[in-house]
Amino acid sequence: MKQSDLKYSSLIAVLYFGMNVNAQVTPKDTVPKEQKIEEVVMIGYGSRKKVDNTTSISSISAEEVTKTKVLNASQAIQGKAAGVQVIASDLPGSTPTVMIRGLGTVTGGRTPLYVVDGMFLSNINNINSNDILTYDILKDAAALAIYGNRAANGVIIITTKSGKGKLNVTYDGLVGVRTPLKTVSMANASEFANYNNIALGTNKFSSNQPVDTDWFKEITRTGMYNQHNLSISGASESVKYFFSLSNYDEQSILRGTDFNRATIRSNNEFKIAKGITLSQNFSVAFTKTTPKPLDAFTTAYKQSPIVPVRFPSGQFGVPFVNANGVVDYSGSKFNDVGNPVSQLFFNNEKNKNTLLQGGLKLDVDILKGLKFTSQFNGEYSNYKAYNFTDALGVWLAADPTRVASGYNASDPVNTLSNTREDYYNWALTNYLTYNKKFGAHDIEATIGTETTVRNGIDQLIVKRKNLLLNDQNYWNLNGTDYVNNVQSLTSIKFDRNTTTSYFARAQYKLMNRYLLSATIRRDGSSQFADGQKWGTFPSFGAGWVVSEEDFMKDGFFNLLKLRGGWGKLGNQNVPLNYLPLNSGTTYNYGFGNANNVSNGITVNKGYDPVLGWEVTEETSAGIDFGVLNNRLTGTIDAYNRETTNLILGITNYITSGQSETYYSHVGAVRNRGLEFSLNWADKIGQDWSYSIGGNYSLNQNRLTRVDTQKNIAQLSGGDLGNGQWTKLFNGTTVGHALGSFYLWEYDGVDANGNMKYKDLNGNGITGSADAGDRKYFDSYIPKSTLGINVSLTYKNWDFAANGYGAFGFKVYNGKKAQRINGENIESSVANDYWSASNPNASNPRPATGIPIASTYFLEDGDYFRINNITIGYTIKDIAKYVKSIKLYVSAINPVVWQKYSGYSSELSGYSATDAQAEGNPYKLAGVELNSYPTLRSFVFGLNVNF
Repeated sequence: MKQSDLKYSSLIAVLYFGMNVNAQVTPKDTVPKEQKIEEVVMIGYGSRKKVDNTTSISSISAEEVTKTKVLNASQAIQGKAAGVQVIASDLPGSTPTVMIRGLGTVTGGRTPLYVVDGMFLSNINNINSNDILTYDILKDAAALAIYGNRAANGVIIITTKSGKGKLNVTYDGLVGVRTPLKTVSMANASEFANYNNIALGTNKFSSNQPVDTDWFKEITRTGMYNQHNLSISGASESVKYFFSLSNYDEQSILRGTDFNRATIRSNNEFKIAKGITLSQNFSVAFTKTTPKPLDAFTTAYKQSPIVPVRFPSGQFGVPFVNANGVVDYSGSKFNDVGNPVSQLFFNNEKNKNTLLQGGLKLDVDILKGLKFTSQFNGEYSNYKAYNFTDALGVWLAADPTRVASGYNASDPVNTLSNTREDYYNWALTNYLTYNKKFGAHDIEATIGTETTVRNGIDQLIVKRKNLLLNDQNYWNLNGTDYVNNVQSLTSIKFDRNTTTSYFARAQYKLMNRYLLSATIRRDGSSQFADGQKWGTFPSFGAGWVVSEEDFMKDGFFNLLKLRGGWGKLGNQNVPLNYLPLNSGTTYNYGFGNANNVSNGITVNKGYDPVLGWEVTEETSAGIDFGVLNNRLTGTIDAYNRETTNLILGITNYITSGQSETYYSHVGAVRNRGLEFSLNWADKIGQDWSYSIGGNYSLNQNRLTRVDTQKNIAQLSGGDLGNGQWTKLFNGTTVGHALGSFYLWEYDGVDANGNMKYKDLNGNGITGSADAGDRKYFDSYIPKSTLGINVSLTYKNWDFAANGYGAFGFKVYNGKKAQRINGENIESSVANDYWSASNPNASNPRPATGIPIASTYFLEDGDYFRINNITIGYTIKDIAKYVKSIKLYVSAINPVVWQKYSGYSSELSGYSATDAQAEGNPYKLAGVELNSYPTLRSFVFGLNVNF
C-alpha cells in the first residue's frame, strides 16, 4: 500500500459518511477544493478514492470495530453496513455467520473471503480487533470479480495497523461481566406435577414437592471476561513499525466453559532504497478452550424441577419417583432426560491451537507511475485436543442403586480420545500497477498472477480405553498396550487444493466525472476434473459524478454520483467430483448356492463429467449523495444476483445399481435487494459534535429452478433429535427461500383439546401426521435488516450507541418441540392449557408423546436490539509522557425487543463438533436447540496513550 494511502486510511474515522463522530463541517466556499482529503477504500490489490469508485463497498473504521468490546471483530460490525447480515453466537471462540447480500448456495458454503493484509482467510477468530485499521466490505460483483473463484459469498478486506509519526505506546484494558439477555420462565415443581398428572390421567406426582430445582441457574454462572492490549508504534524516514500484544480471557456463563486467546502481531515497513519498500507482517495466536456440551441448555430446559441436583447422599439426582409421588433413589423412571449438572461434571475435554500467519511484500517503483508488487503469505496451524470419558462414573450416576460390581466387564471403564491436526497454506502474488494522468484523463491498470495452495489437514485421532488413572498427568502413549487398549485410530490427510490465477483491472476517469472500470480473472482449480478446471470471471462498472458537471457546481448537491455494474463470480468450495471404488463386494455365482461367491470391486455412485464451478452473476446500480455541505450523506443500492448452476446432490435411480449420492448442476438461486444508508453529521460551536446514521436492507431469497429430470437427493434438515425434522430441500422447494421450514400447519384444537392440523390434501385427516399435509413456511433468513448508529462528543466526553434489527423471518422453538412425557414445560404453558373450563386457552390440553413438527412451535423471529452503549471521558496532557487517559463504560446488548418466546431468535446453528453446521440452511440455523443464549455485558475500561 502507498504511504499516502495509509495516511488517508487512518483518517477514515473522521471522513467516513456513516461513521463520523467528530465531523467538522466547513462552508463549501471557504475550503479550496485541492485541500480536501479524500476517503480511500480498499478494492483488492490496491486502493481507490471513494469518489472515483464505481462499485458497492462499505467501509468501517477502526474506531467503529473496537467500540463494541467483543472477541470477534465481525460481531462488532453488526448493523454498521447495509446488506451485511451478521448472526453471532456469544459462545467464546465461535465464528459469526456473515452473509453478504443473501445466501446463494446450498453445498458451497456461506463464509465470505477475508483478505487480511493480502492473506486469504476463512475467518478472523485469531485477530485482535485493536490491531485493525480498516474494514472494507466488497458487496457487488463488479467489486468482487477481482477475486474470481473465491468471491461468490462476498469479500471483506481488513488492513491492520502500521506505524506512523513519533514513538507511541498505547494500553487498553477492560473487565466485563456477562449474564443472559433473556431467560425462559419454566414451570415450578407444583405446576409440573399438576400438568403431567393431567397428561397421564393419574396422580403420579405429588402436588407437594420437597424440591424445586431451577436447572438453568444450576448450570450457569455470572460470566467474567477481561482483555489487555499493548501496542508500540512509530516511524522514521526509512522504517515504520507496529507491535502489539493482547490477552483475552473469559469464564463463560456455562459452568466450566473457559476460553483464553493471546495474540502477538508485528507489522514493519522498510525503505530499502529509493523506490524499493519491503513490508513484513506476522501474527501468532494461542487459543485454549475448555468446552462443555451445549445440549446442557436443552437438558436443563427439559429436566423436571422436582429432581434434585444431588441426593442427600451426594449422588446426582435422577428422575425416579416413588409411590408417594416424590423423587427418590429408586422407583418409577418418568423421563429419559439426564442430570445437566452431572452432564457438565463428567465432561472433561480441552483444546488448544497455535496459529501463525505472516507475509512479505516487496514494492518496486520501476518507472514513474509503474510499480511492481510481489507478496508471499503463509499460515500454519497446530491443534491439539483431548476428551476423557469416565464411562463407569457416568453409568453409576445414572442410577443411585447401581454398584461398580454390576458394571459390564466387557465395556471400557473409561476412554480417552486424543486429536492432533495441522495444516500449512500459502499464496504467492505478483502484479504490476500503472498510474498515469494526462490532461483530463486518469488511468490506472493492474495485471498479475497468483498461486495459492491449501494443504489438506493432517489429522490423527487415537481413542484408548481403560486408563489406569483418571489423571491427565498420566495420559501419554508411552507403554500403551495398543492391541488391547486402543479402541480406534484415525489417520487422515484431507484433500489438497491448488489454484492458479491471472487477473487484470483497468480504471479510467475523465474530467473527474466520468468513470469506467473493468476486471477479468481466470482461475484454474485442482478441485475439478480435467476439462472443467478453468473459469473466467469478468466484470465492468461505470459511474457519473453528476455534481462535477458545470450545471451542478453550485446546486443543491455537494455530491451526486450514479454508478452501476455487472459481474460474474465463481465458487470452488463445492464437493469433489470423483468416482470411488468400493472393494470387498460379494457376488454370488452359485445360483442359490451360498458357497459359490466371488469378491469384486464396483463403482457405487454416479459421475457428472461437466461438474465445474458454481457461477453467480450480478447486476447492480447505486446512488451516492451529499447535501447541505455534506452534513447529510447517503447511498442507495439495488441488485439482482443469481447462481444459475447450483450444485446439489443427485441419487441415481434404483435400476442403476448405484446407491451413493453424487453431485451435479441442477438448480438456480436468486437474491434481489435494496440497500439504503443515511447519515447526518454536524458540529455545534467548538465543543459539540454529533452524528446520527442508519442503514436498511431488503433481500428476497428464492430457489428459482431445479432440473426435474434429475433425481435430486432429498435433504431433510433441522433435525430435532426425536425423530422429527423441520426443513426440506427437493424439487418442491422451487419458489421458496433456502432453509424454509416444512411443517404441518397447526389449526387449533379439536373438541377434546388435542392438536389438529390443516387438511391440505383433502383426505379428512386433521389430527395426525399425514405426510400430504406438510407445506413450506418462511425461512430463518431475514427479509430486512436495520442498523442505527448515534454518536455525540462534548469537550472531553464522548457517547456512542448503536442498534440492530432483523425482520421478516421465522425461528423454530426446538427445545419446546422436543418435549415428551415427564419433561418440563414453560410456565406459560403450564398455566394456560385447554380444559373444559378454559376452551379458549393458548395451548392444547396436556398430552404425552412426541409432538410432530408443526407451526405450533414456529414463531416470528423479528427483533431489535441495542447492541452497544458507550460513555467515555478523556483526560489529556496529564504529564510529559502521558498524552491521554480515557475511562469508559459500555453496555453490550443491554436491551432487546423480540416476539420470540425462547432465549434468542439470533440462531446461527453453531456446533462445536460440526464445522459445517454454522449458518447451514439445512442444519440447525434458525432452530433453537442446543444453542448458547445471547448475553448482556457491562464493561469497564481504561485506555492510556503514552
